[in-house]
Amino acid sequence: MSGRTEGVYNIIMKTQLFNRTELKKNRRALRNNLTSSEATLWLLLKNKQLDGRRFRRQYSVGSYILDFYCPSEKLAIELDGAHHFTPEGLENDRIRDEYLNSLGIRVLRIENKLVFEIQEQVLNYIREGFKK
Repeated sequence: MSGRTEGVYNIIMKTQLFNRTELKKNRRALRNNLTSSEATLWLLLKNKQLDGRRFRRQYSVGSYILDFYCPSEKLAIELDGAHHFTPEGLENDRIRDEYLNSLGIRVLRIENKLVFEIQEQVLNYIREGFKK
């Protein structure tokens, strides 16, 4: 962990880490305005449909709001659109993933269009992210 990341980690660990109160309105707005790929994947994950694992949508960890999070697996699923594949987007995702990894959270990134094109393979990819 870099010095900068460690400092941020130490500050956040001293405050509320999960579902911080100040992000509640943002989380609610995101839940109420899911992208089509998020809505489609949510239909496949909600109510413990995927191997009995409970997923939460628009769940915050630190200052980040995750698309989907499975607490029992410490697994985040991020659906990525075009802006994630720009140099700035890739760098932001790298920093975010490094932070989440430092907390023991694994991150799976899935391109939006794959949720529609190869659903079963996407679900298998998520299953492979579960702890063995």
